Amino acid sequence: MKAIGLNPIQLSSSPAFKAKEAQGTGFGDILQESIAAVNQKAQESATLSEGLVSGQHSNIHETMIAMEESSISFRMLAKVQNKVINAYNEIMRLQL
Repeated sequence: MKAIGLNPIQLSSSPAFKAKEAQGTGFGDILQESIAAVNQKAQESATLSEGLVSGQHSNIHETMIAMEESSISFRMLAKVQNKVINAYNEIMRLQL
C-alpha cells in the first residue's frame, strides 16, 4: 500500500488531492488518511518482524526496510502533530 505523503507541495499537486478538494474533502480527512497509512506501515512492519523471528521467512532486508519506513513515517507524523499544535497556539495568541 502506498502511503500518503505529507509533503504539502507533493500533496497539493497530486490528482487525488485535487479530486478530493473538488469533493470538499478537508484537512481532517487528509490527516485521517495519513494516520491510517502510518498505522498500516507499522502493522506491516510488525507482521514482517514476527515472521522473521518465527522463521516463516528469512528476508531480513525486506523486514529492515519495512521497519525503517514505519519509523520514518511515524517521525514525520509526530513532526506534523507538533506543527499543527504550534499553529493552533499561534492562532490562539492572535488578538482580535
